[in-house]
Amino acid sequence: MYLTQVLDRGVQTKATQPALICGARRQTWAEFRFRVACLAGGLLARGLKPNTRVAMLADNGFPYFEFHYAVPWAGGVIVPLNTRLSDAELSYVLNDCGATILLLGREYAARSSALCDACPALTTVITIDVANSPLDYETLLLAHEPVPDARRCGADLFAIVYTGGTTGRPKGVALSHANMVANTLATIATNEFSEGMVYLHNSPLFHTSGSARLLAAVTILATNIILPRFEPTAVLRAVAEQRVTHIILVPTMLNRLLNCEDFSTTDLSSLTHCVYGASIMPEALLRRGLSALPRVRFMQSYGMTELSPAATYLAPKYHVLEGPLAGKIKSIGQAIHTAEIRIADPSDREVPRFAVGEIQVRGPMVMQGYWQQPELTAETLRGGWMHTGDAGYMDDEGFIFLVDRIKDMIITGGENVFSGEVENALHEHAGVRECAVIGLPHADLVETVHAIVVLHEGATLTESELIAHCRQLIAGYKCPRSVEFRTPPLPLSGTNKILKTQLRQEWLARRKAE
Repeated sequence: MYLTQVLDRGVQTKATQPALICGARRQTWAEFRFRVACLAGGLLARGLKPNTRVAMLADNGFPYFEFHYAVPWAGGVIVPLNTRLSDAELSYVLNDCGATILLLGREYAARSSALCDACPALTTVITIDVANSPLDYETLLLAHEPVPDARRCGADLFAIVYTGGTTGRPKGVALSHANMVANTLATIATNEFSEGMVYLHNSPLFHTSGSARLLAAVTILATNIILPRFEPTAVLRAVAEQRVTHIILVPTMLNRLLNCEDFSTTDLSSLTHCVYGASIMPEALLRRGLSALPRVRFMQSYGMTELSPAATYLAPKYHVLEGPLAGKIKSIGQAIHTAEIRIADPSDREVPRFAVGEIQVRGPMVMQGYWQQPELTAETLRGGWMHTGDAGYMDDEGFIFLVDRIKDMIITGGENVFSGEVENALHEHAGVRECAVIGLPHADLVETVHAIVVLHEGATLTESELIAHCRQLIAGYKCPRSVEFRTPPLPLSGTNKILKTQLRQEWLARRKAE
């Protein structure tokens, strides 16, 4: 199987039916395929050769879908860029992968000169919907005839996706067509995708979570509703107006959706499936979601960019609070059909069931490696297993329970504290809207547990009251030693994960200034 072949099937079976919808704009399957083949022709005319890296910096929209298919159609490799990165970080990424072509959305057009100056290999910048542009996306596309599909497949490189920019220099994750095909088929099976579904793309398409579901939804010939970015009111409106059936929400998205003032008055009756993942879902938040959306089949997917990205799946039948299956809701599910998973100690020896260790994965979804970093690749994939850096344990039925990122584990007074467990306890308080738990340096204890909390509007709560609340739910040594209340929402990454690194840096900067 090759990823682009689905466009031919779309024309054969649904030529005049809508493939993409973004606001008032619509694109049929015939138009989608025609534009992909024409854009591929335009890219070839601008010098694209086999394995040329083509980068894109833009919000979600039709061009992002066309980018995913036109670049491999022409024989190139996609490099989706995180819109939250600085010019310095973007320049590093573009130079590291050697991109020669950049597609630039209107919102980021002003960054063109700085990026071109810093990136000698970047010879072509194609701007999207920018007036008086030297090289306009739509003009380029329409000026060229459709070209034959290069039919990239197997070990051919599909994408270089950069990750880890919040904690150090971004790493380029090299993903093959075989990686993405394996993930696409697993996504269709586990996420209950079927022809006729209406999928809402509200998470960023530069991230593998959004990109993987783009590929899966197109493969199943779904109707794809596209939002430029996540915004709670816009999501609710899109579900109601377009009769959306499937959606993906990371925990912060679900939290902000449930807290949106329009939630209770919006018709969400069409919604049948909601996938969540990307970070630990607080049980209290999940209970709220199940209660607020009782007809929706919730399911969880766990993975990371290096896994294309999925490795485990928790089916809807385990999203229950009572009965013999109730305890499984705390897990991230079992291995997907194509994955092998083990829990290992620091010496890579498998640990007994229920013992905490590192989650390790192998299978056809595991990346080819880190771009131009053979030593890091060898270390991360040693023994043929992807070392995720996540801590968890497995029960006797193969369900995996994620306890924390190993780097986010707090060591206080010789005890290990997992931030996710503390955050879950905090979320159990009705006054807590958002929270994050980090470790702060301490002379005697090594680290202390510190909570950053955003309260619901009108809620009042003191540090001592919140700590006392936690003591009723978790051991004393796990409870926060200090609580910081703030009004602004917690900072999020481009993929809507809470930026704990930034929160630590902010605290350290304040301490240094005192």
